[in-house]
Amino acid sequence: MTGKLDSRSLGLDVGLSFIRWLTGAENLHYGLWTGLDVTAANLGPAQAAYTERLLSHLPPGRLRILDIGGGAGETAARLIALGHEVEIVVPSAHLATRCRVNAPAARVHEMRFETFASGRRFDLCLFSESFQYIPPRIALDKAASVLVPGGEILIADCFRADAFRGGTRLRIVGGGHRLSAVRALFAERGIKIVAEEDLTADVAPSIDLEQDLFNVFGHAITRIDAELAAKRPRGRWLLRRILRLVLGARRRDRLATRLMGRERTAEVFCRFNRYMIFRLRAP
Repeated sequence: MTGKLDSRSLGLDVGLSFIRWLTGAENLHYGLWTGLDVTAANLGPAQAAYTERLLSHLPPGRLRILDIGGGAGETAARLIALGHEVEIVVPSAHLATRCRVNAPAARVHEMRFETFASGRRFDLCLFSESFQYIPPRIALDKAASVLVPGGEILIADCFRADAFRGGTRLRIVGGGHRLSAVRALFAERGIKIVAEEDLTADVAPSIDLEQDLFNVFGHAITRIDAELAAKRPRGRWLLRRILRLVLGARRRDRLATRLMGRERTAEVFCRFNRYMIFRLRAP
Protein backbone atom coordinates (compact mmCIF):
# COMPACT_ATOMS: atom_id res chain seq x y z
CA MET A 1 0.00 0.00 0.00
CA THR A 2 1.36 3.40 -1.00
CA GLY A 3 0.39 6.91 0.05
CA LYS A 4 1.65 10.39 0.65
CA LEU A 5 4.69 10.60 2.89
CA ASP A 6 3.68 12.00 6.29
CA SER A 7 6.68 14.30 6.61
CA ARG A 8 5.19 16.21 9.54
CA SER A 9 4.69 13.08 11.67
CA LEU A 10 8.13 11.82 10.65
CA GLY A 11 9.69 15.15 11.59
CA LEU A 12 7.97 15.16 14.99
CA ASP A 13 9.10 11.61 15.70
CA VAL A 14 12.72 12.32 14.77
CA GLY A 15 12.71 15.71 16.53
CA LEU A 16 11.31 14.34 19.77
CA SER A 17 13.74 11.42 19.73
CA PHE A 18 16.68 13.79 19.23
CA ILE A 19 15.54 16.20 21.95
CA ARG A 20 14.94 13.32 24.35
CA TRP A 21 18.45 12.02 23.64
CA LEU A 22 19.99 15.46 24.11
CA THR A 23 18.05 16.74 27.14
CA GLY A 24 16.25 13.76 28.67
CA ALA A 25 12.88 15.44 28.04
CA GLU A 26 10.54 15.90 25.08
CA ASN A 27 10.25 19.68 24.88
CA LEU A 28 10.26 21.21 21.42
CA HIS A 29 9.75 24.81 22.58
CA TYR A 30 12.21 27.69 22.85
CA GLY A 31 14.64 27.96 25.73
CA LEU A 32 14.99 30.92 28.09
CA TRP A 33 18.71 31.75 27.97
CA THR A 34 19.04 34.41 30.67
CA GLY A 35 22.37 33.75 32.44
CA LEU A 36 23.15 30.65 30.36
CA ASP A 37 25.82 30.06 27.75
CA VAL A 38 24.24 29.22 24.40
CA THR A 39 25.42 25.64 24.02
CA ALA A 40 23.70 22.33 23.34
CA ALA A 41 24.57 21.24 26.88
CA ASN A 42 22.40 24.07 28.24
CA LEU A 43 19.35 23.44 26.05
CA GLY A 44 17.65 21.34 28.74
CA PRO A 45 18.18 23.94 31.51
CA ALA A 46 17.08 26.72 29.14
CA GLN A 47 13.86 24.90 28.28
CA ALA A 48 13.23 24.18 31.96
CA ALA A 49 13.74 27.89 32.71
CA TYR A 50 11.22 28.76 30.02
CA THR A 51 8.65 26.41 31.54
CA GLU A 52 9.15 27.94 34.98
CA ARG A 53 8.69 31.44 33.56
CA LEU A 54 5.50 30.32 31.82
CA LEU A 55 4.14 28.78 35.01
CA SER A 56 4.90 31.97 36.94
CA HIS A 57 2.08 33.60 34.94
CA LEU A 58 -0.58 31.15 36.13
CA PRO A 59 -3.43 32.65 38.16
CA PRO A 60 -3.49 31.52 41.80
CA GLY A 61 -5.27 28.44 43.10
CA ARG A 62 -5.86 24.91 41.90
CA LEU A 63 -6.97 25.15 38.29
CA ARG A 64 -8.79 23.13 35.68
CA ILE A 65 -6.57 23.73 32.66
CA LEU A 66 -7.14 23.01 28.98
CA ASP A 67 -3.68 22.68 27.40
CA ILE A 68 -4.26 23.47 23.71
CA GLY A 69 -1.64 21.96 21.43
CA GLY A 70 0.08 20.36 24.41
CA GLY A 71 3.15 19.04 22.58
CA ALA A 72 4.40 15.77 24.05
CA GLY A 73 2.75 16.39 27.42
CA GLU A 74 5.79 17.66 29.33
CA THR A 75 4.12 20.92 30.37
CA ALA A 76 0.94 19.08 31.35
CA ALA A 77 2.96 16.75 33.54
CA ARG A 78 4.51 19.74 35.27
CA LEU A 79 1.09 21.31 35.79
CA ILE A 80 -0.31 18.09 37.26
CA ALA A 81 2.67 17.85 39.61
CA LEU A 82 1.70 21.30 40.90
CA GLY A 83 -1.80 20.05 41.71
CA HIS A 84 -3.72 21.25 38.68
CA GLU A 85 -6.22 19.19 36.68
CA VAL A 86 -5.31 19.09 33.00
CA GLU A 87 -6.91 18.09 29.72
CA ILE A 88 -4.90 18.23 26.49
CA VAL A 89 -6.07 18.93 22.95
CA VAL A 90 -3.55 17.85 20.31
CA PRO A 91 -4.17 17.05 16.61
CA SER A 92 -1.27 14.65 16.06
CA ALA A 93 -1.67 10.95 16.80
CA HIS A 94 2.03 10.69 17.57
CA LEU A 95 1.96 13.58 20.04
CA ALA A 96 -1.25 12.26 21.61
CA THR A 97 0.56 8.99 22.31
CA ARG A 98 3.49 10.82 23.88
CA CYS A 99 1.09 12.91 26.00
CA ARG A 100 -0.47 9.75 27.39
CA VAL A 101 2.98 8.43 28.29
CA ASN A 102 4.39 11.66 29.76
CA ALA A 103 1.21 12.88 31.47
CA PRO A 104 -0.89 9.77 32.20
CA ALA A 105 -3.14 11.67 34.62
CA ALA A 106 -4.24 14.07 31.87
CA ARG A 107 -7.21 13.43 29.62
CA VAL A 108 -6.06 13.64 26.00
CA HIS A 109 -8.30 14.74 23.13
CA GLU A 110 -6.79 13.82 19.77
CA MET A 111 -8.33 16.48 17.56
CA ARG A 112 -7.97 20.03 16.31
CA PHE A 113 -8.98 22.71 18.79
CA GLU A 114 -11.41 24.09 16.22
CA THR A 115 -13.52 20.90 16.53
CA PHE A 116 -13.07 20.42 20.28
CA ALA A 117 -16.31 20.18 22.29
CA SER A 118 -16.76 19.53 25.99
CA GLY A 119 -19.48 19.82 28.59
CA ARG A 120 -16.81 20.82 31.10
CA ARG A 121 -15.64 24.35 31.71
CA PHE A 122 -12.08 25.33 32.51
CA ASP A 123 -10.43 27.97 34.68
CA LEU A 124 -7.61 28.45 32.17
CA CYS A 125 -6.95 27.85 28.49
CA LEU A 126 -3.22 27.50 27.80
CA PHE A 127 -1.63 28.11 24.39
CA SER A 128 2.09 27.34 24.72
CA GLU A 129 3.48 27.90 21.22
CA SER A 130 0.22 26.70 19.66
CA PHE A 131 -1.69 29.98 19.26
CA GLN A 132 0.09 30.76 15.99
CA TYR A 133 -1.33 27.65 14.29
CA ILE A 134 -4.98 28.62 14.83
CA PRO A 135 -6.77 31.62 13.29
CA PRO A 136 -6.74 34.12 16.17
CA ARG A 137 -10.46 34.92 16.13
CA ILE A 138 -11.30 31.22 16.26
CA ALA A 139 -8.72 30.56 18.98
CA LEU A 140 -9.93 33.37 21.25
CA ASP A 141 -13.66 32.80 20.70
CA LYS A 142 -13.36 29.06 21.17
CA ALA A 143 -11.27 29.48 24.31
CA ALA A 144 -13.76 31.95 25.78
CA SER A 145 -16.60 29.52 25.09
CA VAL A 146 -15.06 26.75 27.26
CA LEU A 147 -14.05 28.96 30.22
CA VAL A 148 -15.90 29.44 33.48
CA PRO A 149 -17.05 33.02 34.18
CA GLY A 150 -13.92 35.03 34.94
CA GLY A 151 -11.70 32.35 33.39
CA GLU A 152 -8.41 33.27 31.81
CA ILE A 153 -6.33 32.59 28.71
CA LEU A 154 -2.55 32.22 28.86
CA ILE A 155 -0.66 32.60 25.58
CA ALA A 156 3.09 32.14 25.17
CA ASP A 157 4.10 32.37 21.54
CA CYS A 158 5.93 34.05 18.72
CA PHE A 159 4.22 36.93 16.88
CA ARG A 160 5.26 38.88 13.81
CA ALA A 161 6.43 42.42 14.48
CA ASP A 162 5.27 45.31 12.30
CA ALA A 163 8.74 45.32 10.69
CA PHE A 164 7.99 41.96 9.07
CA ARG A 165 7.06 41.96 5.40
CA GLY A 166 6.18 38.76 3.56
CA GLY A 167 6.76 37.85 -0.05
CA THR A 168 10.48 37.10 0.14
CA ARG A 169 11.99 34.05 -1.56
CA LEU A 170 13.33 32.67 1.69
CA ARG A 171 11.22 32.16 4.77
CA ILE A 172 12.19 34.61 7.51
CA VAL A 173 12.90 32.96 10.85
CA GLY A 174 10.05 33.08 13.37
CA GLY A 175 6.36 33.24 12.65
CA GLY A 176 2.94 33.68 14.14
CA HIS A 177 0.16 36.22 13.80
CA ARG A 178 0.95 39.92 13.49
CA LEU A 179 1.15 41.28 17.02
CA SER A 180 -0.57 44.60 16.31
CA ALA A 181 -3.53 42.77 14.74
CA VAL A 182 -3.84 40.44 17.74
CA ARG A 183 -3.76 43.39 20.16
CA ALA A 184 -6.54 45.01 18.15
CA LEU A 185 -8.50 41.76 18.35
CA PHE A 186 -8.14 41.69 22.14
CA ALA A 187 -9.69 45.17 22.28
CA GLU A 188 -12.42 44.26 19.81
CA ARG A 189 -13.40 41.17 21.80
CA GLY A 190 -13.28 43.01 25.14
CA ILE A 191 -10.46 40.80 26.37
CA LYS A 192 -8.49 42.31 29.23
CA ILE A 193 -4.70 41.98 29.32
CA VAL A 194 -4.04 41.08 32.95
CA ALA A 195 -0.28 40.83 32.40
CA GLU A 196 2.20 40.62 29.55
CA GLU A 197 5.90 39.96 29.18
CA ASP A 198 8.20 40.32 26.18
CA LEU A 199 10.74 37.46 26.13
CA THR A 200 12.08 38.05 22.62
CA ALA A 201 15.71 38.73 23.53
CA ASP A 202 15.75 35.93 26.12
CA VAL A 203 14.52 33.19 23.75
CA ALA A 204 16.23 34.40 20.55
CA PRO A 205 19.52 32.52 21.19
CA SER A 206 17.56 29.30 20.55
CA ILE A 207 17.66 30.30 16.88
CA ASP A 208 21.47 30.51 16.84
CA LEU A 209 21.75 27.13 18.55
CA GLU A 210 19.35 25.53 16.07
CA GLN A 211 21.24 26.99 13.10
CA ASP A 212 24.57 25.80 14.52
CA LEU A 213 23.15 22.27 14.65
CA PHE A 214 21.98 22.43 11.03
CA ASN A 215 25.40 23.76 9.99
CA VAL A 216 27.07 20.76 11.64
CA PHE A 217 24.89 18.46 9.54
CA GLY A 218 25.59 20.62 6.49
CA HIS A 219 29.34 20.37 7.01
CA ALA A 220 29.11 16.58 7.31
CA ILE A 221 27.05 16.32 4.13
CA THR A 222 29.50 18.57 2.25
CA ARG A 223 32.45 16.42 3.30
CA ILE A 224 30.67 13.19 2.32
CA ASP A 225 29.65 14.69 -1.02
CA ALA A 226 33.24 15.72 -1.75
CA GLU A 227 34.48 12.20 -0.95
CA LEU A 228 31.84 10.62 -3.18
CA ALA A 229 32.63 13.04 -6.02
CA ALA A 230 36.29 12.07 -5.86
CA LYS A 231 35.98 8.34 -5.29
CA ARG A 232 32.41 7.18 -6.08
CA PRO A 233 31.12 9.52 -8.81
CA ARG A 234 28.50 7.07 -10.09
CA GLY A 235 27.14 6.48 -6.62
CA ARG A 236 27.06 10.23 -6.04
CA TRP A 237 25.14 10.75 -9.29
CA LEU A 238 22.58 8.14 -8.24
CA LEU A 239 22.09 9.69 -4.80
CA ARG A 240 21.62 13.15 -6.28
CA ARG A 241 19.17 11.73 -8.81
CA ILE A 242 17.12 10.15 -6.01
CA LEU A 243 17.16 13.43 -4.08
CA ARG A 244 15.79 15.30 -7.10
CA LEU A 245 12.99 12.74 -7.42
CA VAL A 246 12.05 12.94 -3.74
CA LEU A 247 12.38 16.72 -3.26
CA GLY A 248 11.38 19.48 -5.64
CA ALA A 249 13.73 22.32 -6.51
CA ARG A 250 12.14 24.70 -3.99
CA ARG A 251 12.49 22.22 -1.11
CA ARG A 252 16.06 21.43 -2.08
CA ASP A 253 16.84 25.15 -2.09
CA ARG A 254 15.32 25.61 1.37
CA LEU A 255 17.12 22.56 2.73
CA ALA A 256 20.45 23.80 1.37
CA THR A 257 19.85 27.20 2.98
CA ARG A 258 19.10 25.61 6.34
CA LEU A 259 22.13 23.32 6.20
CA MET A 260 24.71 25.68 4.75
CA GLY A 261 23.46 29.21 5.35
CA ARG A 262 23.56 31.66 8.25
CA GLU A 263 20.46 33.69 7.41
CA ARG A 264 18.53 32.43 10.44
CA THR A 265 20.01 34.27 13.42
CA ALA A 266 18.90 35.62 16.78
CA GLU A 267 19.39 39.14 15.42
CA VAL A 268 17.03 38.53 12.50
CA PHE A 269 14.53 36.88 14.83
CA CYS A 270 14.49 39.93 17.12
CA ARG A 271 14.07 42.28 14.16
CA PHE A 272 10.97 40.62 12.74
CA ASN A 273 9.32 38.93 15.74
CA ARG A 274 8.13 39.44 19.27
CA TYR A 275 7.96 36.50 21.66
CA MET A 276 5.19 37.35 24.13
CA ILE A 277 3.46 35.91 27.15
CA PHE A 278 -0.09 37.23 27.57
CA ARG A 279 -2.33 36.53 30.54
CA LEU A 280 -5.84 37.45 29.42
CA ARG A 281 -9.27 37.57 31.03
CA ALA A 282 -12.23 36.80 28.82
CA PRO A 283 -15.31 39.07 29.09
